Amino acid sequence: MTEPDSEAAWVRGARAGSPEDFGRLVRLHQQALRAFLRRLCGNHAEAEDLAQDTFVRAWAIIGRCDPVRSFRPWLFGIAWRKFRESRRSWLRLLKREQAYADMQNGTTEGDPGLALGLAAALKDLPSEQRAALLLCLGCDFSHGEAAEALSLPLGTVKSHITRGRAKLAAFLGETP
Repeated sequence: MTEPDSEAAWVRGARAGSPEDFGRLVRLHQQALRAFLRRLCGNHAEAEDLAQDTFVRAWAIIGRCDPVRSFRPWLFGIAWRKFRESRRSWLRLLKREQAYADMQNGTTEGDPGLALGLAAALKDLPSEQRAALLLCLGCDFSHGEAAEALSLPLGTVKSHITRGRAKLAAFLGETP
């Protein structure tokens, strides 16, 4: 990771039109952003498209990013909105993909692997709950950062985390 002062300087540089500084920000956060989107979407190709759209949009509106605040929640917030937009506009495609995923999961029901169970449990969570869990547990966001990224009240994010953990534990046959 980088020093917060460096990131703030890169945001200021990008706001001034420096593609090099924006490139530094992209390199710093792209791996975590892509991982978040892959887990959120459950589809690598869609996640890659959304990540690209997120970075394009971030560059277009970089002037709105406050260099005093952390860039990461701002960027992940754009990704979250891109994800929600894709869900609304591609509903039929997602229904077909869901049917295919259900068929695939039916062929691996006997697999005792925790990763498969966790992926299936995550898939069944509401998208806001899944996003909050992925940000806080998978991307090391604080609850406050996740609330900022998802444009949700802090209490709502905390509720999503608590309820999501309980649902995951129940799905995996564990006591919370």
